[in-house]
Amino acid sequence: MEIYLIEDDEIYAEFIRKALLSQNTDWKIRHFISGEDAEKAINGKLPEVLIIDYKLPGITGIEFYDRIKSRVKEDNKVIMLSALDDGQMVLGFIQKGVRDYVIKDENVVDSLKAILDGKEDDLYLFN
Repeated sequence: MEIYLIEDDEIYAEFIRKALLSQNTDWKIRHFISGEDAEKAINGKLPEVLIIDYKLPGITGIEFYDRIKSRVKEDNKVIMLSALDDGQMVLGFIQKGVRDYVIKDENVVDSLKAILDGKEDDLYLFN
């Protein structure tokens, strides 16, 4: 599975990358520090999974999603990450079509893994 991790905090991104790879070494995770960098890399074909930090330098995570959403298919997973636990913000994500939202807390790796494994219904993601 090809995963794009779009996260401007390089230390946090490395933590997420290593934690996910420790769960499944077959996952191929590419890290980008901005939506603009990820958009250039997409070059017409989306990866199976996009993990997007909401707060990015330049365009925000949701602005990046708006730019690519016409290419998102049913088999693509888009996961929005945020340190904020804000119901109104989550509702905004859902209204735009983002199906998965994960809060950057002590359960972030378990939440991401559940979504990547297709078991998001088994995990209560909205604290």
